[in-house]
Amino acid sequence: MEADFRWVALTAVAPVAWGTNYFVTHEYLPAHRPLFGAALRALPAGLVLLGLCRQRPRGAWWWRSAVLGLLNVSVFFVLVYAASQLLATSVASTVMAVSPLAMMLIAWALVSERPGVSHLAGAAIGLAGVCLMLLTGVAGVSVPGVLASAAAMLVSSFGHILAKRWSAGADVLASTAWQLTAGGLFLLPVAAAVEGPPPALHTPALLAFGYVALVATAVAFTAWFTGLRHLPAGTVGLIGLLNPVTGVLLGTAVAGEVLTAQQLCGLVLVLFGVVLGRPVRTGRRGSGQAPARPACDEHPTGESSLRDPVPFDRHDAGGHPSNGRPPPVP
Repeated sequence: MEADFRWVALTAVAPVAWGTNYFVTHEYLPAHRPLFGAALRALPAGLVLLGLCRQRPRGAWWWRSAVLGLLNVSVFFVLVYAASQLLATSVASTVMAVSPLAMMLIAWALVSERPGVSHLAGAAIGLAGVCLMLLTGVAGVSVPGVLASAAAMLVSSFGHILAKRWSAGADVLASTAWQLTAGGLFLLPVAAAVEGPPPALHTPALLAFGYVALVATAVAFTAWFTGLRHLPAGTVGLIGLLNPVTGVLLGTAVAGEVLTAQQLCGLVLVLFGVVLGRPVRTGRRGSGQAPARPACDEHPTGESSLRDPVPFDRHDAGGHPSNGRPPPVP
């Protein structure tokens, strides 16, 4: 149970970091430049992780990285950036709060993880809590913004479960690095063609991009994909509800907002929904969840199995081939 709590705590880093991203994007990043905004978030993050893991994809992971890069990075980042500029943070976060339910249903279809009653109840209670926290009479809701946020929710839910399905045998740091790098490289030429030259960035915007790239992207996505590898998708999706909770608490801490009784009730409901989705050990059988596949299937001799070939060429710090084992994830 301690190991499960460790993975839950690590996974929670992602939605907490993403909860701050709406605020930073809306307040400090240039408006109406979603393509460059997404590219400047993804590519530096991917290159930093690539420098840490020093692994390149091999075999099927070339096209897998491209597909996941498009879904989880290119398309998703553009939609989130657009939603952040078109919607109030409260509305964008509320739409994204539907993602736990979407992830459960997609995981049921793609990785045979049937959602349990507690996960479904947690998703419903958590969504109700988000609505109580955030929907407090916001006027002038942008329909294109809502559509962008809903599309981002669906694209990311599918992309995250697809990454979970393909995770066997892949080092999580390397696969995350290649998703972010591929997504950023896809975005750059499109951004140049559509939006023209890069926007002029002053010191606050540069610092904001640095935070968004390193913390809300490199660290957050590594934590999120690590959680997907070790926890059921329903649990991970419910942990994602900490995103709007962070947004509300950030508004209280930074903007001096006062929590109303309605918001406090909503916050309690969200946390209760997250707790309902916690992993529970019920013995070897009868858990209702498909067991998580190991990160790398190996024979007792240390050779990789034929079913899950090692997808990356690995080298040590001096550029020499390693023993084929992935480095430990920090």
